[in-house]
Amino acid sequence: MSRRWRSMVFLGALIASNTVMAAELSHTQIEDTRQDNSHKATNVLSATDLAHARLWGLTETEWRRYKQLMQGIRGSISPATISPIEVLGIHARNDAERQRYAEVWARAMYEDAGRILAFQHAYDAATKRLYPNVSLIDLSRLPGKTEAKNTFQAGDRLLFFTRPDCPACDLLLNKLLKRIDEVSGIDIYLTNVDKGDDRAVRDWASNHQIDPDWVRSRRITLNHDSGALDKLTQGQGEVPSVLRRRGGDVSRLPVSEL
Repeated sequence: MSRRWRSMVFLGALIASNTVMAAELSHTQIEDTRQDNSHKATNVLSATDLAHARLWGLTETEWRRYKQLMQGIRGSISPATISPIEVLGIHARNDAERQRYAEVWARAMYEDAGRILAFQHAYDAATKRLYPNVSLIDLSRLPGKTEAKNTFQAGDRLLFFTRPDCPACDLLLNKLLKRIDEVSGIDIYLTNVDKGDDRAVRDWASNHQIDPDWVRSRRITLNHDSGALDKLTQGQGEVPSVLRRRGGDVSRLPVSEL
């Protein structure tokens, strides 16, 4: 091959190589431009986005972060009604940021509760003004309405087992005393008190404002437990407990019936 021919072959190969490199470079530049434009597009907020950001009191930067978070797991597992404040708070990047969004959300909920209550009051007043003699709900037509079962009869006597320093016992005692007129009386048995320590029983009655007249008339009796609860419940009783004596029968009384 002559020197001139070899030169022409080399020149052709060089031109072809440069053409391929130029094409690859052009393709890369196009892809970079597309990615850059795509990135810019995601960062550009629409007029609607800006309006929503202002409505929630968020900056453009915060709204962009919210939208970005909703593209991930938060948008997949959260309800559509989740607020931007909650999203940003859940994904807070530090304690200070988390605290700030928590306070913003707390204020928003507090103010909204006030609006709801104000409207409810206005609605109630409007209903009374517009329909003063009309009942909106006829309770007699509700399904499943049955006669209330009377838990007590006049001849019943209640056996109440309690102990000192028992808040749950005290709450139950208050319920029983309010219904003392429905039964013949209440026999109170104290547990966790030494047998024969009548002073402890009297002190308990005084601290719980048991009417002395009820004790004198035996509408209420004060007793040491002395194993009575275990005997009457076959060892299954717990304090506080209420039993109902009706005639010769004694049965446990669920708290839900009081």
